[in-house]
Amino acid sequence: MSERPKKLSDEEIAAGLTALEGWRVENGKLHREFRFANFVEAFGFMSSVALVAEAMDHHPEWFNVYRSVRVDLSTHDAGGITRLDLDLAKRMNTLARGRAEG
Repeated sequence: MSERPKKLSDEEIAAGLTALEGWRVENGKLHREFRFANFVEAFGFMSSVALVAEAMDHHPEWFNVYRSVRVDLSTHDAGGITRLDLDLAKRMNTLARGRAEG
């Protein structure tokens, strides 16, 4: 098994966030809320992300109500935000493009 990424410094996280529209650090995790036209769009987004997350072996904390999906990303075994979190956030933004309302 490959080595898991190490926790990023605050400076590395800040630099990574410059390329991640809509994301911020909240309670030590990357955080974003996606809003969609309806529940089916929100659930479709979650299904797409689930396939990517499983392939990455890195799974989000998330919460869905109707057309919104709240996401928190952190690498538990590293004790904070790692490159995996930034990479998954970027993939989520790509998957939401064209679906999300902002």
